[in-house]
Amino acid sequence: MTAEPDTLAEALGLCGIELPADKIERLDAYRTLLWDWNTKLNLTRHTTLEKFASRDIVDTLELSKLIPNRARVLDVGSGGGVPGLVLAIVRPDLRLSVCDSVQKKSKVLEAITAELGLPARVFAARVQEVLEVSTYDTLVARAVAPLSKLLTLLAPHWDSFDQLLLIKGRSWADERGEARHLGLLTGKELRKAAEYTTPRTDAVSVVLRIWPEGRELPDEAEEA
Repeated sequence: MTAEPDTLAEALGLCGIELPADKIERLDAYRTLLWDWNTKLNLTRHTTLEKFASRDIVDTLELSKLIPNRARVLDVGSGGGVPGLVLAIVRPDLRLSVCDSVQKKSKVLEAITAELGLPARVFAARVQEVLEVSTYDTLVARAVAPLSKLLTLLAPHWDSFDQLLLIKGRSWADERGEARHLGLLTGKELRKAAEYTTPRTDAVSVVLRIWPEGRELPDEAEEA
Protein backbone atom coordinates (compact mmCIF):
# COMPACT_ATOMS: atom_id res chain seq x y z
CA MET A 1 0.00 0.00 0.00
CA THR A 2 1.33 3.43 -0.93
CA ALA A 3 1.77 5.78 2.00
CA GLU A 4 -0.41 8.86 2.21
CA PRO A 5 1.57 11.93 1.04
CA ASP A 6 2.61 14.36 3.75
CA THR A 7 1.86 17.57 1.87
CA LEU A 8 -0.48 18.75 -0.86
CA ALA A 9 2.53 19.53 -3.05
CA GLU A 10 3.62 15.90 -2.72
CA ALA A 11 0.11 14.64 -3.47
CA LEU A 12 -0.08 16.82 -6.57
CA GLY A 13 3.32 15.58 -7.68
CA LEU A 14 2.16 11.98 -7.42
CA CYS A 15 -0.69 12.94 -9.77
CA GLY A 16 1.71 14.55 -12.22
CA ILE A 17 0.36 18.03 -11.50
CA GLU A 18 2.64 21.07 -11.48
CA LEU A 19 1.27 24.34 -10.12
CA PRO A 20 2.91 27.54 -8.89
CA ALA A 21 3.77 27.50 -5.19
CA ASP A 22 1.36 30.34 -4.40
CA LYS A 23 -1.57 28.45 -5.91
CA ILE A 24 -0.67 25.28 -4.03
CA GLU A 25 -0.58 27.32 -0.83
CA ARG A 26 -4.06 28.76 -1.52
CA LEU A 27 -5.45 25.36 -2.46
CA ASP A 28 -4.07 23.95 0.79
CA ALA A 29 -5.65 26.81 2.75
CA TYR A 30 -8.98 26.08 1.03
CA ARG A 31 -8.62 22.36 1.78
CA THR A 32 -7.94 23.07 5.45
CA LEU A 33 -11.05 25.22 5.77
CA LEU A 34 -13.19 22.73 3.83
CA TRP A 35 -12.13 19.83 6.04
CA ASP A 36 -12.72 21.86 9.18
CA TRP A 37 -16.26 22.71 8.04
CA ASN A 38 -16.74 19.07 7.04
CA THR A 39 -16.58 18.05 10.69
CA LYS A 40 -19.74 20.09 11.26
CA LEU A 41 -21.56 19.60 7.94
CA ASN A 42 -21.27 16.83 5.36
CA LEU A 43 -19.53 18.56 2.45
CA THR A 44 -17.02 16.08 1.03
CA ARG A 45 -15.91 12.47 1.22
CA HIS A 46 -12.46 13.34 -0.11
CA THR A 47 -10.73 13.78 3.23
CA THR A 48 -7.21 12.62 2.39
CA LEU A 49 -4.57 14.60 0.52
CA GLU A 50 -4.46 11.87 -2.13
CA LYS A 51 -8.21 12.08 -2.74
CA PHE A 52 -8.27 15.87 -2.68
CA ALA A 53 -5.50 16.02 -5.27
CA SER A 54 -6.54 13.13 -7.51
CA ARG A 55 -10.26 13.88 -7.51
CA ASP A 56 -11.03 17.49 -6.60
CA ILE A 57 -7.98 19.12 -8.18
CA VAL A 58 -7.73 16.80 -11.19
CA ASP A 59 -11.44 17.15 -11.99
CA THR A 60 -11.26 20.93 -11.74
CA LEU A 61 -8.12 21.21 -13.88
CA GLU A 62 -9.65 19.05 -16.61
CA LEU A 63 -12.73 21.24 -16.54
CA SER A 64 -10.64 24.39 -16.56
CA LYS A 65 -9.09 23.52 -19.94
CA LEU A 66 -12.51 23.86 -21.57
CA ILE A 67 -13.46 27.26 -20.12
CA PRO A 68 -12.57 30.30 -22.23
CA ASN A 69 -10.40 33.02 -20.74
CA ARG A 70 -12.18 35.64 -18.64
CA ALA A 71 -15.47 33.75 -18.93
CA ARG A 72 -18.42 34.35 -16.62
CA VAL A 73 -18.84 31.01 -14.84
CA LEU A 74 -21.50 29.68 -12.47
CA ASP A 75 -20.89 26.53 -10.41
CA VAL A 76 -24.25 24.83 -9.95
CA GLY A 77 -24.86 23.17 -6.57
CA SER A 78 -21.36 23.98 -5.41
CA GLY A 79 -21.65 22.25 -2.01
CA GLY A 80 -18.24 22.64 -0.41
CA GLY A 81 -16.84 24.56 -3.37
CA VAL A 82 -15.67 21.99 -5.93
CA PRO A 83 -15.20 22.87 -8.67
CA GLY A 84 -16.18 26.53 -8.22
CA LEU A 85 -13.86 27.73 -5.45
CA VAL A 86 -11.00 25.61 -6.76
CA LEU A 87 -11.49 27.29 -10.15
CA ALA A 88 -11.36 30.67 -8.42
CA ILE A 89 -7.88 29.75 -7.19
CA VAL A 90 -6.40 28.13 -10.30
CA ARG A 91 -8.12 30.44 -12.81
CA PRO A 92 -8.26 33.94 -11.29
CA ASP A 93 -9.06 35.35 -14.74
CA LEU A 94 -12.56 33.87 -14.53
CA ARG A 95 -15.55 35.79 -13.22
CA LEU A 96 -16.77 33.13 -10.84
CA SER A 97 -20.09 32.65 -9.11
CA VAL A 98 -21.19 29.66 -7.03
CA CYS A 99 -24.68 28.72 -5.92
CA ASP A 100 -26.26 26.28 -3.52
CA SER A 101 -29.88 26.21 -2.40
CA VAL A 102 -28.98 24.58 0.94
CA GLN A 103 -28.57 27.55 3.26
CA LYS A 104 -26.01 25.88 5.52
CA LYS A 105 -23.80 25.06 2.54
CA SER A 106 -24.10 28.54 1.05
CA LYS A 107 -23.05 29.99 4.41
CA VAL A 108 -19.94 27.81 4.31
CA LEU A 109 -19.18 29.00 0.78
CA GLU A 110 -19.53 32.60 1.94
CA ALA A 111 -17.27 31.99 4.93
CA ILE A 112 -14.52 30.28 2.92
CA THR A 113 -14.70 32.86 0.13
CA ALA A 114 -14.40 35.71 2.63
CA GLU A 115 -11.59 34.16 4.66
CA LEU A 116 -9.47 33.39 1.59
CA GLY A 117 -10.40 36.57 -0.26
CA LEU A 118 -11.47 34.60 -3.31
CA PRO A 119 -12.89 36.45 -6.34
CA ALA A 120 -16.20 34.59 -6.31
CA ARG A 121 -19.80 35.62 -5.76
CA VAL A 122 -21.98 33.32 -3.66
CA PHE A 123 -25.71 32.83 -4.29
CA ALA A 124 -27.82 31.15 -1.60
CA ALA A 125 -30.39 30.11 -4.19
CA ARG A 126 -31.44 27.52 -6.73
CA VAL A 127 -29.77 27.76 -10.11
CA GLN A 128 -33.09 28.70 -11.73
CA GLU A 129 -33.36 31.74 -9.47
CA VAL A 130 -29.78 32.80 -10.23
CA LEU A 131 -30.34 32.54 -13.98
CA GLU A 132 -33.36 34.82 -13.71
CA VAL A 133 -31.12 37.70 -12.59
CA SER A 134 -27.67 36.92 -14.06
CA THR A 135 -26.17 35.66 -17.32
CA TYR A 136 -23.12 33.45 -17.83
CA ASP A 137 -20.85 32.12 -20.53
CA THR A 138 -20.47 28.72 -18.86
CA LEU A 139 -22.27 26.68 -16.22
CA VAL A 140 -20.27 23.91 -14.51
CA ALA A 141 -21.38 21.10 -12.22
CA ARG A 142 -20.07 17.96 -10.57
CA ALA A 143 -22.11 15.34 -8.70
CA VAL A 144 -25.20 17.53 -8.53
CA ALA A 145 -27.94 15.50 -10.23
CA PRO A 146 -28.56 13.02 -13.05
CA LEU A 147 -28.34 14.58 -16.50
CA SER A 148 -32.09 14.37 -17.13
CA LYS A 149 -32.94 16.17 -13.89
CA LEU A 150 -30.40 18.92 -14.50
CA LEU A 151 -31.53 19.49 -18.08
CA THR A 152 -35.14 19.69 -16.89
CA LEU A 153 -34.22 22.38 -14.36
CA LEU A 154 -32.25 24.36 -16.93
CA ALA A 155 -34.66 23.95 -19.88
CA PRO A 156 -36.33 27.39 -19.56
CA HIS A 157 -33.04 29.24 -19.03
CA TRP A 158 -30.77 28.62 -22.04
CA ASP A 159 -30.98 32.31 -22.94
CA SER A 160 -29.09 33.02 -19.72
CA PHE A 161 -25.96 30.95 -20.47
CA ASP A 162 -24.03 29.65 -23.48
CA GLN A 163 -22.82 26.18 -22.50
CA LEU A 164 -22.98 23.58 -19.76
CA LEU A 165 -19.91 21.58 -18.69
CA LEU A 166 -20.55 18.51 -16.54
CA ILE A 167 -18.11 16.15 -14.84
CA LYS A 168 -19.52 12.62 -15.02
CA GLY A 169 -18.37 9.09 -14.25
CA ARG A 170 -18.80 5.77 -16.03
CA SER A 171 -22.61 6.00 -16.17
CA TRP A 172 -22.63 9.10 -18.38
CA ALA A 173 -23.74 7.20 -21.50
CA ASP A 174 -26.75 5.75 -19.65
CA GLU A 175 -27.66 9.24 -18.43
CA ARG A 176 -27.38 10.56 -21.99
CA GLY A 177 -29.67 7.79 -23.23
CA GLU A 178 -32.31 8.61 -20.62
CA ALA A 179 -32.14 12.33 -21.47
CA ARG A 180 -32.55 11.58 -25.18
CA HIS A 181 -35.48 9.28 -24.47
CA LEU A 182 -37.19 12.06 -22.56
CA GLY A 183 -36.58 14.54 -25.38
CA LEU A 184 -34.38 16.74 -23.20
CA LEU A 185 -31.58 16.88 -25.79
CA THR A 186 -33.81 17.97 -28.66
CA GLY A 187 -32.27 21.09 -30.16
CA LYS A 188 -29.07 20.56 -28.15
CA GLU A 189 -25.57 19.38 -28.97
CA LEU A 190 -23.86 17.03 -26.52
CA ARG A 191 -20.21 16.10 -26.88
CA LYS A 192 -17.71 14.28 -24.71
CA ALA A 193 -15.21 17.13 -24.46
CA ALA A 194 -12.66 15.28 -22.31
CA GLU A 195 -12.01 11.82 -20.93
CA TYR A 196 -9.41 11.03 -18.29
CA THR A 197 -8.46 8.44 -15.71
CA THR A 198 -8.19 9.40 -12.06
CA PRO A 199 -4.47 9.18 -11.20
CA ARG A 200 -3.37 5.95 -9.52
CA THR A 201 -6.75 4.30 -10.20
CA ASP A 202 -8.70 2.90 -13.15
CA ALA A 203 -11.69 5.22 -12.58
CA VAL A 204 -12.64 6.97 -15.82
CA SER A 205 -14.35 10.36 -15.81
CA VAL A 206 -15.56 12.58 -18.63
CA VAL A 207 -16.45 16.21 -19.12
CA LEU A 208 -19.62 16.62 -21.15
CA ARG A 209 -20.28 19.82 -23.07
CA ILE A 210 -23.92 20.69 -23.89
CA TRP A 211 -25.09 23.71 -25.86
CA PRO A 212 -27.93 24.74 -28.20
CA GLU A 213 -27.65 23.65 -31.82
CA GLY A 214 -26.25 26.38 -34.05
CA ARG A 215 -24.46 28.23 -31.26
CA GLU A 216 -20.69 28.57 -31.86
CA LEU A 217 -18.43 28.12 -28.86
CA PRO A 218 -14.69 28.35 -28.20
CA ASP A 219 -13.22 24.94 -27.45
CA GLU A 220 -10.83 25.70 -24.63
CA ALA A 221 -8.89 28.31 -22.72
CA GLU A 222 -6.07 30.04 -24.52
CA GLU A 223 -2.60 29.58 -23.12
CA ALA A 224 -1.59 32.46 -20.87
